[in-house]
Amino acid sequence: MTVLYEDNHIIIINKTVSEIVQGDKTGDKPLSEIVKEYLKEKYNKPGNVFCGVTHRLDRPTSGIVVFAKTSKALARLNDMFKSKEISKTYWAVVKEMPKPIEGTLQHYLVRNEKQNKSYAYDSEKPDSKLAILHYKLIARSDKYNMLEIDLQTGRHHQIRCQLAKIGCPIKGDLKYGADRSNPDGGISLHARKISFVHPVSKEPVEVIAPIPDDNLWRALEKNVI
Repeated sequence: MTVLYEDNHIIIINKTVSEIVQGDKTGDKPLSEIVKEYLKEKYNKPGNVFCGVTHRLDRPTSGIVVFAKTSKALARLNDMFKSKEISKTYWAVVKEMPKPIEGTLQHYLVRNEKQNKSYAYDSEKPDSKLAILHYKLIARSDKYNMLEIDLQTGRHHQIRCQLAKIGCPIKGDLKYGADRSNPDGGISLHARKISFVHPVSKEPVEVIAPIPDDNLWRALEKNVI
């Protein structure tokens, strides 16, 4: 587990593709429990340790996850995520170059719970939710392109679904149309940066997550414009 930032109220982790944020039907140990164990050991705390989940990151995605160490921070961060006071930037590796190379995507997403998948439409549908993101091409290699994505809304599988809709599925994302899986079973989507005003101290916080330890990511990072 890699800790990117920690103070009395917040701890920010760089999640790997195999880790889950919260417990699910797999029964695998979630990151929230690993963080609790880390805090218990580091501060030699008897009894239960508080670790609040403020947002989620899909299992096959890597990068920044923010946990609250106090109930005060949890309540405030939850409100901040809801009111979009937290800015999140992602990096995604895709095969096809988007046209244009920079733009804003706006779709209506319908979530299918059974398939654990979302579908994007150009116009409003029953039970759909508006999804907006801004993307730009920031690096290229001979076979792949890297996009920087700023999320305006936080919908289920939003980036994966919207990029697939414009013919640019994320590398490794079989669920949304990629032609092959990644060796680690993840997808090439990384929660790269988060910035917000600290819920307690009111100081600005900006955290950047190092890219996954992978040759393609490293090659693309070197080419970032």
